[in-house]
Amino acid sequence: MKNNITNVFNKVFFIEEYKVIVIFAICGLLLSLLLFVLPILLVFHFKEEEKMSSYECGFQPFEDTRHRFDVKYYLVAILFILFDMEIMFLVPWTQFSENLDSFNFLMMVVFLSILTIGFIYE
Repeated sequence: MKNNITNVFNKVFFIEEYKVIVIFAICGLLLSLLLFVLPILLVFHFKEEEKMSSYECGFQPFEDTRHRFDVKYYLVAILFILFDMEIMFLVPWTQFSENLDSFNFLMMVVFLSILTIGFIYE
């Protein structure tokens, strides 16, 4: 009777199939908690005036913090994100590059050439 209940429980909740995933999740949780708590316990905390200031670069600020930034910095950051996202499109192409016909290969060459022109422009 007990064996039948165990079999039904295992069939209903699929325990055997998810055992590895649960163990992996528990190990990941324990490791992340350990890596979060361990530095708090081991590091000495010294409150220095320079570290407690709003700027940690080593020198006192010489301008007002509300001045305008050049737009080029934002454009470079946005282009960097865009090119990273475009690189993600290359991953599926590398997986199926052996089975591509000539049209798909030509479209990928056009995509890579536009990407190269963008890198040269940047």
